[in-house]
Amino acid sequence: MAIVRLIACFLLYTSLGHIPSSLCVILRTTDKIVWANEFEPIELTCLIESISTNNPRIEWKKIKNGVPSYVYFQNKIAGDLEQRAQLREPANILIYNATRSDTAEYRCEVAAIDDQRDFDEILISLAVRVKPVVPRCSVPEAVTVGTSTELRCLENEGFPASQYRWFHNNEELPQDHKNSPKFANSSYSINPDTGGLKFRRVRKEDAGEYYCQAKNDAGHAQCPPQMMEVYDVDILGIFLKSFGAVIVFLILTCSICHSLKRGCFSKKGLNENNYNWPAQTDGVDYGDADEGHFRHKSSFII
Repeated sequence: MAIVRLIACFLLYTSLGHIPSSLCVILRTTDKIVWANEFEPIELTCLIESISTNNPRIEWKKIKNGVPSYVYFQNKIAGDLEQRAQLREPANILIYNATRSDTAEYRCEVAAIDDQRDFDEILISLAVRVKPVVPRCSVPEAVTVGTSTELRCLENEGFPASQYRWFHNNEELPQDHKNSPKFANSSYSINPDTGGLKFRRVRKEDAGEYYCQAKNDAGHAQCPPQMMEVYDVDILGIFLKSFGAVIVFLILTCSICHSLKRGCFSKKGLNENNYNWPAQTDGVDYGDADEGHFRHKSSFII
């Protein structure tokens, strides 16, 4: 690309009748897409192919989410790379310890006032790989033969996104169990993108220790092993428990019916304090209930 631009520049000026001592300022880079591991050094190359200006103005800008910011300006490191980078001849920038926040596009700009074409720029894309952290694994403690179950594995820190592998008793489970004689009769399926391990029908042979490994280009991490037990279907136990529940229900029902039949839940008879005295309609004052006699009134006639 730099050679093409150099030829184009030469043709432009010769067509105008000029033979300049220096054609144009021309930049190139060794890699326009650069990958780096987190916390490791990385150098972004900005090579000057052609220039006649002795002290060109060199600037670097970081462009993230469409917003540019200076990382090298007025002959010093600035912005996000301050204290973490240096400019190397001719215009390369060396980052001592790349971090995930350094993932962005970087633009090298060179201005040369003594050149016929006095400005050029080049764009470089930097992606910082991030090692996965220990994934979160979910393994059921116990399952029954013939049932379905799922084991889960997930981590969200790795970049690029992690791929997942499962291990059973320290042996990696193949992605396609049908191609493995040892696991040909298994019914599991693995999703390497989501970390899911599904069993359609669990077998006794599926019991054991399981752990998951998350891996990308920066490294890998795995969760501690977890045990999964597999039990046979206990038909006799289920029958006895059901039968016992029916017996208890019948006993309770008979007890309630017998109590109702004996009147255990009816009200007791009234005592003497609940006696109702007859209405006094004959003109006689019977006195208080606790007196042993009655008094004559003035209207009493023999």
